[in-house]
Amino acid sequence: MSDAAAEQARTRAFFAARAAGWDAKFPDDGPRYAEAIGELGLRGGEFVVDAGCGTGRALPLLRAAVGPDGTVLGVDLTPEMIDLARAHAADAALLVADCGRLPLPDATVDLVFGAGLISHLPGPAAGLRELARVTRPGGRLALYHPIGRTALAARHGRPITPDDLRAEPNLRPLLTTTGWHLTSYTDTDTRYLATATRT
Repeated sequence: MSDAAAEQARTRAFFAARAAGWDAKFPDDGPRYAEAIGELGLRGGEFVVDAGCGTGRALPLLRAAVGPDGTVLGVDLTPEMIDLARAHAADAALLVADCGRLPLPDATVDLVFGAGLISHLPGPAAGLRELARVTRPGGRLALYHPIGRTALAARHGRPITPDDLRAEPNLRPLLTTTGWHLTSYTDTDTRYLATATRT
């Protein structure tokens, strides 16, 4: 088994074991998701992929933002998460798939929304390149978490490390080399949101 495949298996097992209690563990995140998605400037008719959609908390918000003429696709590696996402799906399509190998044509997506995604990609550069492949030129990427890096590290009982991919000095060049241009970056106790445009 390759390193990437082993990492995927670990990720799938981690989330499979926690899927049933995931939403109950973070019951207050909904308004934060709504605020962040409201700021992304989505328009009716757009095609959005929720990459690593988990239990689907963002799906109804994304669906409302793109309207009845838009398309929302929730993708997650963990079947147990996708099963739970069906309750939130709000007419979104759901797919068990690897975000590093999406069964989508080139340059079709208007926005990729990734909540907590980047730290779970077994090969972040390859994963971001794949997200760039499916996104149209000028399309966007939103990397989100309902709390910032410092608060998240404290939640897990560890310090922030200098090699954290989500840190702006690390994220900007990573995005640049994978087909993206970082356009905004916010990292506070109550939000992490980095947005980029497909170059």
